[in-house]
Amino acid sequence: MTAPVLVFGYGNPSRGDDALGPEFVRRLELRCADAIACGALEVLTDFQLQVEHALDLRGREQVYFVDASAAADAPGHSVYPIEAAHDVAYTTHALSPAALLQTYGTVVGGPAPAAFVIAIRGEQFELGEAMSADAELRLAAALDDLVGRLRRRADRAPAPT
Repeated sequence: MTAPVLVFGYGNPSRGDDALGPEFVRRLELRCADAIACGALEVLTDFQLQVEHALDLRGREQVYFVDASAAADAPGHSVYPIEAAHDVAYTTHALSPAALLQTYGTVVGGPAPAAFVIAIRGEQFELGEAMSADAELRLAAALDDLVGRLRRRADRAPAPT
């Protein structure tokens, strides 16, 4: 059975605040272990989004892409919907979330699941750096935000018969 909600955190844990995506997922696993165990939620991490990840979107109702951003809005994170779109990138090794949705439509066919980006503001991305204290605080706020969204979603779900 495919969980209806996928949270995909990506980034490089060895590059300071770029670890925000994978660390977000690690902490979400701890906070939402019951939802993961009962199949309501699935989490994934990787260094970057790749074409193969389009297959991870199959059967989902919602997908959240979590990443560090040097341009995220105050209060330190933003959540916004995205739609499928072609990338104008020079490489095929990494995709934007919108390009991954476009790839899904091409490879799998049909509309992609509802998708959102959770962009958490990061400031230091040097190799070998630890995540900054400010990024830790922003991560906690973003995590609280998503957990609240997931709880509201669960409250709206029909009861099993």
